Amino acid sequence: MAVPRVFVGVLTVFAIAVAVFSRSAEAEHMAPAPAPASDGTSIDQGIAYALMLVALVLTYLIHPLDASSNNFF
Repeated sequence: MAVPRVFVGVLTVFAIAVAVFSRSAEAEHMAPAPAPASDGTSIDQGIAYALMLVALVLTYLIHPLDASSNNFF
């Protein structure tokens, strides 16, 4: 019963070693990373859309208070 565990352990260590060494060999031949595709304007636009949505929701939540016959203010 102990032999299969030792065999599996040796195979695991061997597989990890092969994976590490093959990655380091590939790293030498890989090209540098490409430039970022976004300069941040799409993030800014997403934040602007989110803020506009919050303003729209608040407007529709506050508007019934203005249209009611009760004077709260």
